[in-house]
Amino acid sequence: MVDQERILTPNQKVHDNLSPEERFEELKKIHPGIQTVKLFDSEVCVKLEEKVEKVKAKALKGLYKRFTVDKAPLRNKYFFGEGYTYGDQLEQKGERKERLFPEGAIDPIPSWVKKYIIKPLEKEGLVPENWINSAVINDYLPGGCIVSHVDPIHIFDRPIVSISLFSDCALSFGCKFSFRPIRTSKPLLSVPLRRGCVCLMSGYAANEVTHCIRPEDVTERRVAIIVRRVFPDAPRLTSQQYDALCERLDRKASQVDGRGGFKPPIQQPARGLKRPLEYSKPPFGAIGQQQLSDVSSSSDDDVSEHRKDCNKKPKVS
Repeated sequence: MVDQERILTPNQKVHDNLSPEERFEELKKIHPGIQTVKLFDSEVCVKLEEKVEKVKAKALKGLYKRFTVDKAPLRNKYFFGEGYTYGDQLEQKGERKERLFPEGAIDPIPSWVKKYIIKPLEKEGLVPENWINSAVINDYLPGGCIVSHVDPIHIFDRPIVSISLFSDCALSFGCKFSFRPIRTSKPLLSVPLRRGCVCLMSGYAANEVTHCIRPEDVTERRVAIIVRRVFPDAPRLTSQQYDALCERLDRKASQVDGRGGFKPPIQQPARGLKRPLEYSKPPFGAIGQQQLSDVSSSSDDDVSEHRKDCNKKPKVS
């Protein structure tokens, strides 16, 4: 839906330095690219939230592949369908450095996401049929955040679609983050995200200005389920790059003294990879334990179904 060649480098200007007239002009560009729809009622939200609890339970038991789960203080991410390198996983920082993991390195999109989220989005005409091939669950504790960023324009088509669960929040545009202690500048625009709300982001809003979730806007537990389309020609890690990434992260984890680091158990190598596609282990940091505790156990059917998926051989470029 987006012509990759027409997308320019995201606008990184600090909006605090704009004059009132410049801010108004920026807002006129951003607004057309944001759409919010109240699609899921309270009853459906409860059902989706129960499914999220099961995802957390499986993560606690270490039943997901290594890069399906990404843990951080006050925020956990669960990738399905496709996942990509970012943050500390990047050996080189910069624009368009993100890469998809090899096919098979990430757990498939759960059936409940397809049934209760993707199908209703298709039925409402918000996305084309069979268009979405990636889902991410962002699980925030109070005070959690995600820093200002632009979803990689060489990996993801537009629109970017998110569903809010558990509580209300806000999506902020044009913020600058500073750390120790964490602070944010005044947003150029803040969009309310109500529980059950769907937010679609495209155009200038998705490509030319950063967006974030500020810690002061997460006052209670909040989950965002983000569904997107990965371009078929988006760049992937080769098997050698995947091996190097695993080894680098293993070395880093071995140096951590228990404050949230982990070293996944070694499984039998999958065909085509020198290293196995390891499975995630629960964090043993206090924050990580807090976020993954008090969850319901996944059913035997869930575990059995997952183990069948685990036996599938990944494809690598």
